[in-house]
Amino acid sequence: MITDHPEAKAFILHWGEMGTQWGVSRSVAQVHALLYLSDRPIDAEAIVDALGLARSNVSTALKELQGYGIVRRVHVEGDRRDHFVAETDLWEMLMRIVQERKKREIDPTIALLGELAERLRGDTTAPAQVRERVVRMHEFIGTLGTWYEQVRVLPKPTLVTLMKLGGKVARFIPKGKSG
Repeated sequence: MITDHPEAKAFILHWGEMGTQWGVSRSVAQVHALLYLSDRPIDAEAIVDALGLARSNVSTALKELQGYGIVRRVHVEGDRRDHFVAETDLWEMLMRIVQERKKREIDPTIALLGELAERLRGDTTAPAQVRERVVRMHEFIGTLGTWYEQVRVLPKPTLVTLMKLGGKVARFIPKGKSG
């Protein structure tokens, strides 16, 4: 098992720690790391054994990872158990995670801010700074959502080029222009 290799074990443990910083449980991140490093599908019991996690934790982790679209169930010929594999294309994995987080976190926030902004526009009793800041936040997060929708459909080579350009992309924007 890959968990016998010290660097693989270090990666899995670190990924688990980072998962807690990213808002997912340690066990979800560790299951993802194990599947990502594996060169073949792994069944749930093997994941339990490899990581020393409770079966219920592994089951929950697999459901969450499948919900993000970064792990999928596969069948192995001659074995009736479900096996699992992780997405290994890093760009595809990133885009799926971002898409799911946007759906779970950003879209509801945009919707709520839109409702609040609409109600505040007609509320003369609301403090001016509350009205202005909620409207501004709605516009800002809405702009981020629109930017994401435009960027996510770009071809991978274009995304890679943009990422490598980093701050140099500002050369293409006329000076003095800011949101």
